[in-house]
Amino acid sequence: MNSTPTKIRHRIIGVTMLMAFILYLDRICMGEIVKSASFNNDLQLTNEEIGRVLGAFFFTYALLQVPAGWASDRFGARPMLTIYIVLWSFFTALTGFVMSFAGLLAARLLCGVAEAGAYPTSMAMVRKWIPVSDRATASGMVALGGRIGGTLAPFLTIWLIVTMGNWRTSLWIDGAIGLVIAFVFWRVVRSSPHEHPRVNAAEIELIGKSEGEAPLNAREFKSAIGSLLKSRSLWCNSAAQVLQNIGWGFLVTWLPTYLVRERGVGEVEGGRMLTCILAFGMLGQIAGGFYCDWATRRFGLRWGRVLPMASAMTVCAAAYACCPFATSTWALVCCCALVSLCTDLANPALWAFMGDVGGRATAAAGGWGNMWGNLGASAGALLIPWLMRVGGGDGKVLVFLTLSACFVLAGLLVLPMDATKKLIPAESK
Repeated sequence: MNSTPTKIRHRIIGVTMLMAFILYLDRICMGEIVKSASFNNDLQLTNEEIGRVLGAFFFTYALLQVPAGWASDRFGARPMLTIYIVLWSFFTALTGFVMSFAGLLAARLLCGVAEAGAYPTSMAMVRKWIPVSDRATASGMVALGGRIGGTLAPFLTIWLIVTMGNWRTSLWIDGAIGLVIAFVFWRVVRSSPHEHPRVNAAEIELIGKSEGEAPLNAREFKSAIGSLLKSRSLWCNSAAQVLQNIGWGFLVTWLPTYLVRERGVGEVEGGRMLTCILAFGMLGQIAGGFYCDWATRRFGLRWGRVLPMASAMTVCAAAYACCPFATSTWALVCCCALVSLCTDLANPALWAFMGDVGGRATAAAGGWGNMWGNLGASAGALLIPWLMRVGGGDGKVLVFLTLSACFVLAGLLVLPMDATKKLIPAESK
């Protein structure tokens, strides 16, 4: 018997990164599309209608998190996530055919439905395929795939619109790429190490899974929901995610429009600026994984998960508080880049926490937290134009100070979280 562990787990993480790449490319592209001349000449929408379109995705994406996560816990990550990728790729392409505000709104709602299970399923896959000591790093790598997609989305979307002459073609191309990635995912991934024909016993022992786990049935799912509702840690986590995503969501929804309309930046230059801002998130995902795993070894599971989140959110609050005083556009970009960096510095700890407490219901637990976070992003897309209106001449100042306050509260709310208190047992009795 070969005593050297195989490295199939690395391939699983690599393909999951590819999934996250197209997930964020399809998600963030609309922030660029709605500010393009091609889109505005074709569909003449008001700011409020654009806010509804941008927020619509996050609304259905949030509401379907828990049931989509449970479906993965019940039927397996491989079949369910393949289905999710196929569906959201189809709906992304379909968005390129709509001719009205109502059609655009419906298409984005459907994209949110289809993408809802992506990250909850990924959390469950990391738990099943990666040892506890490396989960934050692995979680950071998966999220890095999303940030690469999100970072390239502004530049690629604007480039495609300018090159092809319209916004619709960019969505058709994104949808086609997604279908290819769905095929690759199906070929490479298995729902657990025991199902993969190329995983040897040494790798299974390294991962720490001595035997396969039973899927989460309907009765256990009901019990899991009850545990989620009673958990102080999960409620603190949920509230923190709402506030964090209000703050981060501004970067991918309204910042592109703000740069063009308020700072006088050209569309292509604005796309490059946003690409630069989101690129710092890639650094955050990598550094955040190592930071959290180091903190966990140094301070234990409870504080090793909490400290990276609390410290990163404090820096985000300070960066947004500086934005109203940034007279230079590039100074503003630097502040927003710091928000991007530190938001993503916290994410590996957040993902690892879900795997720590969730057990066999990790996808459902991850979906619960992600649901609240994306309700925050949806609310944020609607909140920004309202703050601008009620703030009058000081509307922009009010926006940035509100975003700063959101991160201050989020940093305080993560402090009571305790990853040592398991919600769901790892195995059936």
